[in-house]
Amino acid sequence: MKLSGQVLTPEGLRSGRLVFGERIEGFFPGEAPLRYVLPGFIDLHVHGGAGADAMEGEEAVRQLARFHASHGTTTLLATTVTAPFEDLKRALSGIEAVRARPEAGEARVLGAHLEGPWISPKKLGAQPPYARPPGFDEVEALLELTRVRVVTLAPEVPGGLELVRLLKARGVRAQIGHTNGTFEDARAALEAGAAGFTHFFNAMTGLHHRAPGVVGAGLLFARFAELIADGLHVAPEAARLLFKNVPGAYVVTDAVAAAGMPDGPYPLGRYRVAKRGEGVYLEDGTLAGSTLTLDRALKNLVAWGLLLPEAASRLSKLPARYLGLKDRGELRTGYRADIVVLDENLNVEEVYVEGRRVPPVDAR
Repeated sequence: MKLSGQVLTPEGLRSGRLVFGERIEGFFPGEAPLRYVLPGFIDLHVHGGAGADAMEGEEAVRQLARFHASHGTTTLLATTVTAPFEDLKRALSGIEAVRARPEAGEARVLGAHLEGPWISPKKLGAQPPYARPPGFDEVEALLELTRVRVVTLAPEVPGGLELVRLLKARGVRAQIGHTNGTFEDARAALEAGAAGFTHFFNAMTGLHHRAPGVVGAGLLFARFAELIADGLHVAPEAARLLFKNVPGAYVVTDAVAAAGMPDGPYPLGRYRVAKRGEGVYLEDGTLAGSTLTLDRALKNLVAWGLLLPEAASRLSKLPARYLGLKDRGELRTGYRADIVVLDENLNVEEVYVEGRRVPPVDAR
């Protein structure tokens, strides 16, 4: 197959033709229409979409994977919330079914992001109230159920640093998040092997000139960090501050079941949350995930002043690099043909997963 446009090659945007089957076969320069051919987006923190919540099991994971694929996401980590052990077991079993048996039209589910339950009860944000210190029998049992790629944890909880070390030994990225810890706690976690930060700025201790907190530690020492680029969770200026200080910072959606749906109530684990406009909220007004899709995130980044190649990199190349993925995130010869085509206004025209075109999805 062939796609012509302004292709984001490893050398930058170039006019020409991309040739591919299941893998990228080559790029050939030449005149091409004004549309953009980019690497497929990679979302490492997504709870749901199109009315489906990853905690609900296999069919819900497939539904959210189809929905986000139609918005340019070609790889994702289905993300859980803080919950009782039995709920997490059921969710991870559903995620594993999709990981092991992908279907046409779905973003590829690489495994799970466990957001909790080993977080601070003082920084739950919109997480259900089941935070607890790590019990290592529970940890091991959950890690056996699917390929857990990322775990969000609070390093200051009892056993937190031991959990960081265990996860690193198992090849799992430990991320600092939902934490009431200090600057010193975050630094200790990084020294123990923590790899990144979950939805940076949100649900963590902020920067004060006499108590720099987890945010201060991240701005000084982080190599990678997530950011929710919906314009509600983080101001554009704060996003640019993160990008300046953490070159590996990448964008996630933190999308919940309400993404792509009308206003109203939707599930988030054992909670019900309400979509109002572009936001999702608990009854007390706390933001509860987002309705973001990565195509909209790309538009936001460009509106905030990033050039398109950098914005695209923060949705594809950098999350791939963070997870150590060697076959996606760039349009290189031999890489998977995971591709998103945008028109001149950055609207999605076509999406391909392993060279197969994804049909559009009407979530409603």
